[in-house]
Amino acid sequence: MFSGLHDIGWSSMEHAYGSAEEVPALLLALRSSDAGERREALGRFYSAVHHQGDVYPCTTASLPFLFELADDVTTPDRSDIVELLVSIGSQALDRCDGQYGANEQHVEAVAATRSRAETLIRLACDPDVRVRRAAIPGLGSFIDDADRASAVLRGRLPAEPSIVEQLLIVEAMATLALRLPERAETQAMAWFTELAADSTTAPQTRLAAVVQRARCAPERIDDGTIATAINLLRELEDAAVPAEAWCDPPRPAGPTASEDGAPPQVVAAFEDLERHRQIHSPITDLLHTFHWTLAARVPQRTALLAEQLRSRDPGSCLDAIRMSAELMKSWRGDHARLIILVAEHLNAPHNQVAAEAAATLNSCHAIAEPAREALAAQVSVQYATYGPEVWFAPQRHLRRSHQEAVQALARLGDLRVVPSILTALDSGDDAWRAVQVAGTLPQAADQLVPRLCGHLRSLDLTQGLWEMSARSDLSALAALADDSAIDVITETLSTAVPHELWSTACSALEALKAFGPSAAPALQAIRSLITASDAHVRPAAVAALWAVVGDPDEVMQPLLNLLDDSIPFRISAAADVLAEIGPPAQDALPLLRDLLTHSYEWVRVPCATALWEIGGDAEAPAVLDTLLQAWEQNPATANHAVACLDRMGPAARPALPQLRSELLHARRRGRFDSIDNDEELQAISRTLIERLTGY
Repeated sequence: MFSGLHDIGWSSMEHAYGSAEEVPALLLALRSSDAGERREALGRFYSAVHHQGDVYPCTTASLPFLFELADDVTTPDRSDIVELLVSIGSQALDRCDGQYGANEQHVEAVAATRSRAETLIRLACDPDVRVRRAAIPGLGSFIDDADRASAVLRGRLPAEPSIVEQLLIVEAMATLALRLPERAETQAMAWFTELAADSTTAPQTRLAAVVQRARCAPERIDDGTIATAINLLRELEDAAVPAEAWCDPPRPAGPTASEDGAPPQVVAAFEDLERHRQIHSPITDLLHTFHWTLAARVPQRTALLAEQLRSRDPGSCLDAIRMSAELMKSWRGDHARLIILVAEHLNAPHNQVAAEAAATLNSCHAIAEPAREALAAQVSVQYATYGPEVWFAPQRHLRRSHQEAVQALARLGDLRVVPSILTALDSGDDAWRAVQVAGTLPQAADQLVPRLCGHLRSLDLTQGLWEMSARSDLSALAALADDSAIDVITETLSTAVPHELWSTACSALEALKAFGPSAAPALQAIRSLITASDAHVRPAAVAALWAVVGDPDEVMQPLLNLLDDSIPFRISAAADVLAEIGPPAQDALPLLRDLLTHSYEWVRVPCATALWEIGGDAEAPAVLDTLLQAWEQNPATANHAVACLDRMGPAARPALPQLRSELLHARRRGRFDSIDNDEELQAISRTLIERLTGY
């Protein structure tokens, strides 16, 4: 075995972390008798040689030896090797078919995988079910003889007792049809139709036939397709598959972020990632495929999700709630019905389902108004049942359910969450979650501000662990705008600077800016930073100085210096302040006009905005041209563009076609493609269209 392994110039190749000279040892370790050594070698192979799906020359050079391992029945953990092989080939194939093009090693990797067609067919018929499970997807991607591949797949279906393998076979047939449409599509579509109508076939497999047929011909999807899928979902209620029949054994857990002393916010983010990697039903991936195929058909997807959410199986409900979140966060449309359906799960008997429902409403808070009363009822019931300690309940799903519901309701500005927020701030348990939403409750500032100040003072800012928490405290205090917080914000700034905690210093300066003239006691600290060495602190200090003093003469020269800088974010920051100053900033007009030709749209847009605020109607043509071109080039600038258009009055009328065009997009857009920015973008666009057509 491995003939010629050491004849390859591995040391002349590289992987993700440098020289590939270790690859022969990794390949040898993959057949070690020691399970720990095999596991470590496989992990290293994925992290270095197949890093995040990348395919390097050393990855391609490894394929013949990996195929040797996979084809040898004495190799331990063969399914892992087969899974690795199919992953390498699939990632290379994606690059060959993708918009970014492929390198030589991608083409070679695909060719090498396709040259082993007979091996893949043998592996797809292997006695070991996990080997078959890993190999079957390769039949659709790497067998060039469409008739042979189709025959193997059709023959395997009745031979497979497991639902998972049956679903993979149907999926592989669709992949084959999409890859070789002239030779495989007709027979694949006929087979899907036959399967979908066969009442003796398991409903999961019939659903797969419906979905994969839709995937191959999305233009043929109609209401009947959705109705058939919904009826099959109802049949599934009486055909549940136990987890042990479809779920792979859990892999050993790696080190958690908390073990590395990471901030609690980072730990929580990793926990969320881990949750979203979990699936709770053998048809979850299939339903993901269906939703991906349906794409912008929001009413049809909502109807499908409504049925998914009615499932009596808690795991299926969990997956359906997450798919609902994906739809609402990615696509525009009327999501009120879906919000209400998700909210119905807030009082689910399974706390994990309730927690996922609350988390979805929290992440979709911008459109969660229809769920307000359901959220309030849930928070109230939990508080009454478990007492204030429910915020830090030892049952992790109950705790998460309450915290997410509190955050969602707080983001709707609802004061009924204040008792839970106060409990969090007083106890310190998961206080950072309460801090995140405290700024949305200005009516309770008298209770929140003293606690936020105390929380901020309690943080040891010399420990990087707490820097994110400090910035959250500062943001909340700025939003609440209670003058009693100015002293602690100034103290935080004075602590951050000598320790070079520049991100905290910037947050403190931004908070002081929010207080305007009331922050005059902090002027000495602010003025000392307008010449700071840190690239971010200087513009933040100048912005705070203008907000507090309001004297253009004191800030114009520093702003002109920033405007003439080579760093884009400093130019943009200066332009933002100049826009606030308005006509008294006439001296900046020549530089701002020149910057309208800057190569970066995130410089052009704020400079155009400043140009309008300072120069008015005389600058309108250049401002409009710049805003609309940047918006077209990069939709992420849309929120900034429409904010300026909103202030331009009748001068913005030439933007009407682009405003109307914006509302025709089906996907979420705006800054970060986030749901809140997109909802704001749509609202302002509609208001502007109505106003501009009325002039």
